[in-house]
Amino acid sequence: MRADIVLLPGDGIGPEIIAEARKVLDETARLFGHEFALEEGEIGGCAIDAYGDPLPEKTLEPCRKAQAILLGAVGGPKWDDPNAKTRPEKGLLKIRKELGLFANLRPIKPYAALIDASPLKRHIIEGVDILFVRELTGGIYFGDSRLGEENGEEVATNEMTYRTSEIERVVRVAAAAAQKRKGHLTSVDKANVLEVSRLWRRTAQSVVEKDFSDLNYDVVLVDAMAMHLISRPKDFDVVVTGNLFGDILTDEGSMLPGSLGLLPSASLGEGGPGLYEPIHGSAPDIAGKGIANPLATILAAAMMLRHSLDLSKEADAIETAVENVLNAGHRTGDIAGGGKSIGTVEMGELVLAELQKVAS
Repeated sequence: MRADIVLLPGDGIGPEIIAEARKVLDETARLFGHEFALEEGEIGGCAIDAYGDPLPEKTLEPCRKAQAILLGAVGGPKWDDPNAKTRPEKGLLKIRKELGLFANLRPIKPYAALIDASPLKRHIIEGVDILFVRELTGGIYFGDSRLGEENGEEVATNEMTYRTSEIERVVRVAAAAAQKRKGHLTSVDKANVLEVSRLWRRTAQSVVEKDFSDLNYDVVLVDAMAMHLISRPKDFDVVVTGNLFGDILTDEGSMLPGSLGLLPSASLGEGGPGLYEPIHGSAPDIAGKGIANPLATILAAAMMLRHSLDLSKEADAIETAVENVLNAGHRTGDIAGGGKSIGTVEMGELVLAELQKVAS
């Protein structure tokens, strides 16, 4: 296979972790006889510095033509002024909107070798395997916003808006995923308070009853779900929810395995390129120190091969290589628990060595 892939390193530790993922992609192509044409672009704070735009057309155009996109991270203190004309995060929102990436997939599955790294007790964490499907291009992040004055004080307004079609398409993605897993789909909303959530609940139920009646389907309010994720996460399989609730719940869920440095994500649309990234941020406090954990980005590359290029065997090989490295006891600082740790490049090299063994 020949595939065009755009790499967007971004800010902070982004360039360091993308560099290791690039090595893994190059080695995967060599081992399995593929050709991956890798092109880099700028997004986020570095793009603001270079072009005055967090997602310039120079970056966006190759993304439109690519089969897939691998992103590092964006943002940092340099661009954190709330009064700034534009901020790095706007680049993320824009690329999702421009490419129609409406469904964000975040798997939450702790590694057996790292169960004790979780802040929760072993009996709660063992066996957890959740796939969150978050709607990504609607809701309050894309609704109208206003800042004005009323009776002598400032008033800020953000509107949460969803259309039936937006809800239907993301629920279908989640339901189809549930059919391939344990057959259990949970929809999360706030229908006891929000009109938007009432529409969400009616629409989700209609989609499931019409086309996915074989699923075990239930509904949970978002505040209850926040508690259940801590007390009984094993009870869930696929969880679908809106943009705001998904943003919060997936960050909470990401801490179940004990580190943000281990979890990838995929943002998918209809027919165009998918966007893959680690769920952690740019970690500017450790940028340039060579100690960032590259595993989430490497695993995001594996998701990219599986979902956008239909290369499941290659994705399996990368995931097995990562698991073997962890089983052997190798740790970056974020998962070392005070023990011996290794750096970004060394971790990447260990994954490459294991990948060669797995593929042989």
